[in-house]
Amino acid sequence: MGGSVVNKKNSRTWEQIAEFWRRFRKNKSAVVGLVILLLLVGMALFADLIVPYSKCVEQVGVERLQTPSTAHFFGTDEFGRDLFARVVHGSRYSLFIGVATSLMALVCGAILGASAGYFGGMVDNLICRIVDVFMCVPPILLSLAVVAALGTSVRNLIIAITISCIPGNVRLIRSVVLTASEQDYVEAARSYGASNARIIFRYVLPNAMGPIIVNTTMSIASMILSAAGLSFIGMGIQPPSPEWGALLSAAQTYIFTSPYLLVFPGIFIILSSLSFNLVGDGLTDALDPKLKD
Repeated sequence: MGGSVVNKKNSRTWEQIAEFWRRFRKNKSAVVGLVILLLLVGMALFADLIVPYSKCVEQVGVERLQTPSTAHFFGTDEFGRDLFARVVHGSRYSLFIGVATSLMALVCGAILGASAGYFGGMVDNLICRIVDVFMCVPPILLSLAVVAALGTSVRNLIIAITISCIPGNVRLIRSVVLTASEQDYVEAARSYGASNARIIFRYVLPNAMGPIIVNTTMSIASMILSAAGLSFIGMGIQPPSPEWGALLSAAQTYIFTSPYLLVFPGIFIILSSLSFNLVGDGLTDALDPKLKD
């Protein structure tokens, strides 16, 4: 009997996954974005197999500022370092920062937003007023202020971007929790004596995950651009680390003489942001139950 119930649950899960994929792949641009994203993730995961990290830091003076060729696919920088290697290994920094900051902001936003939406009253007012204060400051300025206070490093950059992303997550999650907490299944859970924490994390949040997943996916693109922007102005990851924004910053001097130094990092920043946005659009279509065929 128990095995039959488990099999039915597994069968229902696979049916839901198949239906999700069917709806997702109807959006052709989302499929293209997913392919690009998988290629970028694969490049980050297998960067050491594609090109050794030593190529990123090896300076060869006689090969400085060489244009793209079979020996150096993306050319070399002002120190003779292979630009292809620096772009490939730079994907690890950019993608890691984008994903890490979005997930950390999601966790903090889920706790604060769910508490505000579920409990209401004084808890809601207190959290919303604090969020309003942070939202008065543009995210990039808030990130700059945090980095200036803590110093420039990967850890501090992640902290700064996460803090700037939390208020938007709190607002979104609060709104979806307000709707979900009024459903009958929440009242049923209360009547059975379930704790508030169990109701929030077992019933409310899982049934509001559609908009949250879409927002988190799209926010990764914004986080990558924010990290690149801060590195570009010298407030993010510092040289010689091969982060894409730092590569753009170092290439400013050679914009007219060696434009390829800006073109290749810029292309990968655009592709990574575009892929997450396209996937986010596809998730919107696939997860929205109001969309009918």
